Amino acid sequence: MRIATLIAAGLLASVALPANAQAPAAEGTLAVATEPGRAIAVATVEVSATVKAIDKATRDITLEDAKGKASTVTAGPEVRNFDQIAVGDIVTVNYLESLELQLLKGHQAPVQRQDSAGGGAAELGQKPAAGVAREVHAIGNVVAVDAATQTITVEGPQRTVELKLQDPEQFKLVEVGDQVEATYTQALAISVEAKK
Repeated sequence: MRIATLIAAGLLASVALPANAQAPAAEGTLAVATEPGRAIAVATVEVSATVKAIDKATRDITLEDAKGKASTVTAGPEVRNFDQIAVGDIVTVNYLESLELQLLKGHQAPVQRQDSAGGGAAELGQKPAAGVAREVHAIGNVVAVDAATQTITVEGPQRTVELKLQDPEQFKLVEVGDQVEATYTQALAISVEAKK
């Protein structure tokens, strides 16, 4: 399976990918691994920028990336320890997104979706930092297999999706009546470090 197929399978779990916002340049990696009946894709992105200006009245922070591109973000009231941010500090954002698919043969698990989420923030008086994560786990039934188009149709808990499998060997493994288990994870961590 390719990443496009994996992302399409994310629809099975009814998860919307986050919208892209204007932000400093990011560096990221994408890793995809497959074995018979299983595939996983993991994407990571790290963005770092230097605080160039702070407007305490509006809570606007001007950030500049390594290429000199500036952008302004507004820290909402939920940003704890805003007053600890100083010009010259480094703001780092780490984002992880993964999708794992497992072909279940001979299982009769109920079609389902389970969501979980968690997070945390810096203690009072520390530099601002926060992390959030969410996971969606879903199981769907394979209701159609089309050899001519190398697609399978999976009926999930909230919708039915058609997935094109790029790997013919993976496609050969799938039959009507099988199940697909998908686990989609997103994690975001933001930290502010004092200037060096």
